[in-house]
Amino acid sequence: MSRPARSRTRHLLRPSLVLASVLDITPAFLKSHGLKGLLLDLDNTLIPYGSYDERAEVSHWAREVQASGCSLYLLSNATRERARVWAARLELPGVGLAGKPFAREYRRGLSSIDLPADQVGMVGDQLFTDVLGGNWAGMFTIMVRPISDNALPHTRLTRRLERLVLKRYGHDWPGKAAVNAPWPPQQPHTETPAPPETRTPDTTTGTEQGSTKGRHD
Repeated sequence: MSRPARSRTRHLLRPSLVLASVLDITPAFLKSHGLKGLLLDLDNTLIPYGSYDERAEVSHWAREVQASGCSLYLLSNATRERARVWAARLELPGVGLAGKPFAREYRRGLSSIDLPADQVGMVGDQLFTDVLGGNWAGMFTIMVRPISDNALPHTRLTRRLERLVLKRYGHDWPGKAAVNAPWPPQQPHTETPAPPETRTPDTTTGTEQGSTKGRHD
């Protein structure tokens, strides 16, 4: 079900939601927010910056989300070759050198998954590219905590500005990013306390069975 069109006067640097990790985006989450597609940033959103190491939990997440009926598209400012490698590994369509936050590649992503902007979320770790561009395109924007601190020098500088803007809107990081978290998210285990022991009266001694109180050796 489509949400009403958002006002063009909304705050372009205000994410719709801030999450600890992309793994927090479950099929139930997507359904509750009326999202049928996601445009996904790559570095520090799905994969640590510059890494080519496999992340099985992200591959599993992508398969499960797509199996629920949600379309995914990789929208990255990384090099075309890096984006191509990860798009192939994750079995997603997508582009590198996307030029975020400018609108051209956002429109291309929406066209690729054949969905209107108000049914699609933009997921990324940067306020001034992912969130700004997603809001500009009229999308539901989800900012996730960066997986690692390893990034380009100018990105490290903008992190300080991002924190100031997020605090202005009442946001803060909800926790550390999940680098090796299982998928689907597991519920914490709680043990059920054992029922209290039932004691029966001992008619011969006037005490309860199972107790030594009042007994003689």
